[in-house]
Amino acid sequence: MAQVTVKINGYSYTVGCEDGQEQHLARMAEQVESRIDSIKQLGGQSGEARLLVLASLLMADELHDMKVEMEAARAATPAPRGARKGGEGDSARRLSKLAARAEQIAADLEQP
Repeated sequence: MAQVTVKINGYSYTVGCEDGQEQHLARMAEQVESRIDSIKQLGGQSGEARLLVLASLLMADELHDMKVEMEAARAATPAPRGARKGGEGDSARRLSKLAARAEQIAADLEQP
């Protein structure tokens, strides 16, 4: 298991990830940092925990919107011949995997 140190809101966090996923984890940290920067631009200073919660909520909202859009697109597009009825597509599996990984990273960050 690889260890990556990411910097979010001026703080360094060491997070474990699968070997070969270091760049992906770094890009995800950049996305979190981007949301925190956006929150800071909206208004006054907030505590570290509040910023992380708000960034998490923004990302969860984006994931929710993407799921709704995917479901609408799936409903509007007939399933290809031979496709499993009711099965998840590749995009849905990737989105679910991303959400699970984000939850794992958040849990890792909560540990001292």
